[in-house]
Amino acid sequence: MPQETAVYTHGHHESVLRSHTWRTAANSAAYLLGSLKPHMKILDIGCGPGTITADLAALVPDGHVTGADHAEGILGQARATAAERGLTNVDFTTADVHALDWPDDTFCVVHAHQVLQHVGDPVQALREMLRVTKPGGIVAVRDSDYAAMTWYPESREMTYWLDLYRRVARANGGEPDAGRRLKSWALEAGFAAGDITATAGTWCYATPDEVAWWSGLWADRTVASAYADRAVEGGHATAEQLAGVSQAWRTWGAADDAWFSVLHGEILCRKPVR
Repeated sequence: MPQETAVYTHGHHESVLRSHTWRTAANSAAYLLGSLKPHMKILDIGCGPGTITADLAALVPDGHVTGADHAEGILGQARATAAERGLTNVDFTTADVHALDWPDDTFCVVHAHQVLQHVGDPVQALREMLRVTKPGGIVAVRDSDYAAMTWYPESREMTYWLDLYRRVARANGGEPDAGRRLKSWALEAGFAAGDITATAGTWCYATPDEVAWWSGLWADRTVASAYADRAVEGGHATAEQLAGVSQAWRTWGAADDAWFSVLHGEILCRKPVR
């Protein structure tokens, strides 16, 4: 089976986890929640620190959730997240979405949030997600679309940040504009058009606290995370240029009229009943 070939652009620096641990089922998987039933067995791929996973487990009290991530090192935090909430219907393991270890027809729901933009073969990943989903079950995927991100006030340095990030992500084997491609990838993976519900969702940062949080984590991520290392090592930017981008984030975050919106593509794909 194909194996993961892409490099996770962000890594797990504190500035990255500051964003990941903010994510909940409500703010990151609302398009899926109406389809959940208390008895369901769910696979949460790319679970990271486990905040969405824990929410899903709480929503299926008579079922079970397995959180899976390619990085073993983050799973300790995910287990601690679940333990702190007293959840007993959840477990965590490593997995490669291109070659999942579970048998066919195992899960009622297979969910992946911000995963396909980082993998080497998103179509193969969707084929594997389809394979391990039970007939009548759901594959649920949500990914941001960097080219569709928009903000105000604009600046040359912030425009440079977006171009730089997309170049680094693609050099790492990913597709940063994944959101717009999810429906197309699902069709290529074998889902019928009539079994795909494609929607869009947003995150919007506009209050002073939201703007300070979002600008601060990106300012730090730009100079201190694995993304920063890969930008320099890959010849995409110098340390001095990254420092300038980091300052641009802080300048944007200090503006009274600062506003930022992140667009996400979303798909709910139903596996046909044989």
